[in-house]
Amino acid sequence: MKVDWIGGYYMGNFDTVVDRFNTKSVKWDMLDELYQSKDCLPMWVADMDFKAPKEVNDALKEKADHGIYGYTIADTKLKDAIINWNQSRNNWTIKPEWITFSNGVVTSLHMAVQAFTKPKDKVLIQTPVYPPFYNVIEAHDRELVKNELQYEDDSYKINFEDFEAKLKSGVKAFILCSPHNPVGRLWKKEELEEIARLCIKYDVVIISDEIHGDLALPGQNYIPIASLSEEIANQTVTCTAASKTFNLAGLDASYVVTSDEEKRKALETAFEKQGFHNMLNTMGNIATEAAYTHGAEWLDELKELLQSHYEFVKETFEKHAPEIKVIKPEATYLLWLDCSALGLDPKELNDFFVKEAQVGLNAGLDYGEEAGQFMRMNIGCPRETLEEAVNRIVRAVYYIRK
Repeated sequence: MKVDWIGGYYMGNFDTVVDRFNTKSVKWDMLDELYQSKDCLPMWVADMDFKAPKEVNDALKEKADHGIYGYTIADTKLKDAIINWNQSRNNWTIKPEWITFSNGVVTSLHMAVQAFTKPKDKVLIQTPVYPPFYNVIEAHDRELVKNELQYEDDSYKINFEDFEAKLKSGVKAFILCSPHNPVGRLWKKEELEEIARLCIKYDVVIISDEIHGDLALPGQNYIPIASLSEEIANQTVTCTAASKTFNLAGLDASYVVTSDEEKRKALETAFEKQGFHNMLNTMGNIATEAAYTHGAEWLDELKELLQSHYEFVKETFEKHAPEIKVIKPEATYLLWLDCSALGLDPKELNDFFVKEAQVGLNAGLDYGEEAGQFMRMNIGCPRETLEEAVNRIVRAVYYIRK
């Protein structure tokens, strides 16, 4: 096995190309359905092509050897693993009674919208943003309100004047994406404090999706908004998981942190009305505990690799395909690509990547109408896979340029 030395870590964990075809993989086994091509290289949905940490796989194997998959309690060991991880990694103090378990962050967002708003109420999002944000509002007959992020100097900023005006119009809940998917922003302390100040001022519940928080890239600082103060925590419902961090998405395990007792009871009531109980499936339970207990070194190596991957993509495009600009990510393994210089409309742009480059990305238009000239690229894969994808794109840009 090839081993690279990057940023002071041996990256052997992440070098092996694992064949994921015929494993019921959404990412790899739906190519025909999504792109009408089995030769398209999938760089889209947010799961990585890396094996989970060895300790996670060992814990799951031990349970499989035990062979009984009965109902499983979310016990003190699991909660302690969550609490200790967030305290040591994110300087966020959580009490065990604040934790509510869920089968996924998107499920938790649906429950939170139902718990804290009523039909016809206004719910605010910051666009372009993760597509399910739209659905969790519209599916429950709430009014979607947008605070469009400002794209300036190859980065994104919050228009706080517009943000306050929208809150003032009668918004009841705000769904924060922190870090932001897809634009890669890791909100700074002063930005989070201003978000919180305004939401408290207008009594708007903050529903914060922080599933990518632990994937802050080297040199960056992820701050859970609920960690800033007790007052802010009591205004906030934080939805998160180990799933993106440790590549466990298929195990359907996440949790919600709510310090305010009244809000927590309302949220748990919403879960119960839909038949969800405060527990995790057996394998999700075991994997979450093992990841948070033993996964720190694995994650640190991963983040060094992702930083190297980003730099490779950026430098290669700058040199060989300058028509594609990579927005500098501060977190996640997802790159946001500004493709406006290609001069293609959104459909032509998507067709270009699928048919000409034979690389399957996420179309920016799915994240908001303002993002039609963008594409999202998943770089959570071995360098061999990434180089193949980038080379395909570079060749396609060369031919379209001719």
